[in-house]
Amino acid sequence: MFEFGRELKRLFGADAVRAPRDGLTGGDASLLELLDLRMISQEGRAADIAAGRVGAKDKAQRRLEAAIVWREVARRSGDATILRKAAATAEAAAEAFGRERRPDGWARARCEQAFCAMLGAELFGDEGLNAAADVAFREARAAARGGLALPLADIGVAAIEAREQMGLLDARAARAAFQRLAAPIVALQNLTRRCRAARLLAVEARLVAADIMIGWGARLRDIDILALGRDEAARAADGLDPAYEPLSWARACALRGQAMALIGEASGEVEPLAKAVTALADVAGELSREHSPLDWARVQTALAQGLQALGEAGASERAYEQAVTCYDRAAHVLKTAPGLSLRAFGASNRALCLARSAELSGDLTVLDAAEAAFKIELADISARRDPAAWALLQVNLARLYEARLDITGQDRGERASAAMALNAALDVFGELGLRSLCVIAADALERLAGPATARPAY
Repeated sequence: MFEFGRELKRLFGADAVRAPRDGLTGGDASLLELLDLRMISQEGRAADIAAGRVGAKDKAQRRLEAAIVWREVARRSGDATILRKAAATAEAAAEAFGRERRPDGWARARCEQAFCAMLGAELFGDEGLNAAADVAFREARAAARGGLALPLADIGVAAIEAREQMGLLDARAARAAFQRLAAPIVALQNLTRRCRAARLLAVEARLVAADIMIGWGARLRDIDILALGRDEAARAADGLDPAYEPLSWARACALRGQAMALIGEASGEVEPLAKAVTALADVAGELSREHSPLDWARVQTALAQGLQALGEAGASERAYEQAVTCYDRAAHVLKTAPGLSLRAFGASNRALCLARSAELSGDLTVLDAAEAAFKIELADISARRDPAAWALLQVNLARLYEARLDITGQDRGERASAAMALNAALDVFGELGLRSLCVIAADALERLAGPATARPAY
């Protein structure tokens, strides 16, 4: 810890120990990764002060720097209010630049607005934000004359088009989308000699491309496309130093581990899944929860996914138990942000792990214990004070009822109880506008309404 403090003094200058005038980084986005969540929040406030100072030089640039900081705060915390602040600050920067007066600055600010919208779509599952981001990227591409804005806009447009085409389940379209992303990434890398910020932006662009390929490959269960995503994530990690770029390194290695796990799941082999779990556990051991709570929760969720796949491939109850533990760790961070898609995914899969563990053992006491725990939690939670958490427990309880039906092959009121819990949860999610959770509850209701597929009782 003392060595880290000395590194901060060396990087930020001797005056870093005193109250800095314009924050610790002085507008250098490449240094943000060294700050934990508390420090980067203070950096955002310092950037706002610098942009609002009467004698500030180039206020438009100062506002853009503040928007970049606030977007990073939102990405680490999952706070929708902070994300809206980042988008509003980027909009103010664009107005200050002016499209006609400083087109490249205006285009870069519009790209920042678009990145905020893309982050919102990723965090909260609102596809309308991707449409807004597409408009902003296209406007930025039309206005930009060079610099960072042009390749960033090209990457953004290509990424949104790729996400829209993902539903087509076309392997050739996936490879074409990957090729469209490659050229602007290379163009961004070529700018690293002139612009220090371009290096990490190129890494971030590679991670976007890797994430798209992994998502596409998972839908198609196509090992070759998953390998494209794995290799792109590995390229993003190359040259990153976990001591100075801990978050970019962790994001890249976690994506690579996810791709490895999905490849192992698609092949049905235990050995590659075990390697993937080991790789993800190494990342989890390096990343601090205080540094970036949401990244830490993502890595825990990715590790849980790997363990879940390992449990499925090897019929291992132990792997499912470890997956539940990882989902619980992630839930501890995500409980304050009910609207996050990641929380919905984790909660659903946690209940699935409990159910599969009971199915493998044929021991209904596992379900009894889980059901009792959920009911105790429901008794302790006020539906009026925390409706999202209450409804999420209802969904998990319904999944356990569904598992009991599958195990016993007999309906002793579990189907009706599950439907009642899911309908109550769906009403709450609909009122709160939690789209990803609505989808999970609706899918579960659809399964219950379908023809019963009774299994032989254990």
